[in-house]
Amino acid sequence: MNKGQLVEAVQKNLGGDTSKSAAEAAVNAVIDAISAGVKKEPVQIIGFGTFSVVKRGARTGINPQTREKIQIKASKSVKFKPGAKLKASV
Repeated sequence: MNKGQLVEAVQKNLGGDTSKSAAEAAVNAVIDAISAGVKKEPVQIIGFGTFSVVKRGARTGINPQTREKIQIKASKSVKFKPGAKLKASV
């Protein structure tokens, strides 16, 4: 499912009187809120899951084309841990 399909599903779920632009605004608002919130603290949605920031340490990697060893810098990434209800539905 891509973002367009998600917007259509939200529009259908909200009912026939909801416009596509309103459904898209709702999806964008949720994505923006999660993006802003995860910068400060983990975002937990009960029954769905938890978004949190994880730190990855610097490490040595290998360039697959040249087989040369390279240094990969430390970075941050977002981790998602699914909740019990989401696990059960899959």
